[in-house]
Amino acid sequence: MDDLIFSANAVLPIILLVLLGWALKKIKLFTPEFLRVGNKLTFNVLLPVLLFNNVYAIGSFSSINWAFVLYSIIAVIVIFLVSIPICIWFTKENGQRGVLIQAIFRSNYAIIGIPLATQLFGSEGAAAASVLSAFTIPVYNALAVITLSIFNGKNEKGKINVGKILLGIVKNPLILGVAAGLLVLGIRAIFEATGVTFRLSQISFLQTTLNYIGSTATPLALLVLGGQFEFSAISKLKKHIIFGTAMRTVVVPALGLGVAYLIFGNFGGQYYASLIALFGTPVAVSSAIMAREMDCDGDLAGQLVVWTTIFSSITLFLTIAIFRFAGIF
Repeated sequence: MDDLIFSANAVLPIILLVLLGWALKKIKLFTPEFLRVGNKLTFNVLLPVLLFNNVYAIGSFSSINWAFVLYSIIAVIVIFLVSIPICIWFTKENGQRGVLIQAIFRSNYAIIGIPLATQLFGSEGAAAASVLSAFTIPVYNALAVITLSIFNGKNEKGKINVGKILLGIVKNPLILGVAAGLLVLGIRAIFEATGVTFRLSQISFLQTTLNYIGSTATPLALLVLGGQFEFSAISKLKKHIIFGTAMRTVVVPALGLGVAYLIFGNFGGQYYASLIALFGTPVAVSSAIMAREMDCDGDLAGQLVVWTTIFSSITLFLTIAIFRFAGIF
């Protein structure tokens, strides 16, 4: 019973915020315009600041478990590469291929994953998740830009525009947030090496402001996610929804976590909390925004956000319960 309660306590706060967003839309407190602006605000401002804060909170590069980080990056890239031929085989429409590939490899790590890791393993889980975010979120977003640039409705021949892809990566707000955090972290390391005692955290009003902004990212993003839930177009896209949801919530977590356990065994609950967050959370909310902006199938992308979020509440609960029963948490 304790294992089930632990799992519920980790997952339910996230689900309840999503349900609240859905309810607020139903009573028309959330309007379509509010949800559109909320999405852009979260993607362009709040999440980049949150990621900056998470990266800056890393103690030092020397404290990073590089085996854990390297495994995560390699696993994400391998999943991405394997998903390409699978999705090319599964559907003939280029715009749908890009959406499905993104759904398979890209989880909602920034919005749901980091809070989940914190719920699972407290401050140690938050620290491990923050370290991982500095490396995996740029990888996620770079691969997403590459995927949606090649596989979209206006690029049926799959031509590669390297300049456009690189520009999309450089301009991505989430990558910029992580890059800014790494830059400041590097400056801090130089200060430490040269004996300079000044730190960004000493500018109290600035640090507090950044914390305020970053702390609003997750709750607002989850509320907006709930407000965007639409159950239309299900019959037309049923096959694609089932395929994408099963891959994202069942196949990818089983492979990512299973291989990690075979390689590392029980190498620390805080790391498995981060890996569960990385592989087990639903497809990123921003994936639907990017899909629409890059001429992919926006309807399918939105449906996959909805249905992977719904089903991941079940699969995450079961995964956490299994790891809890195994004594890892």
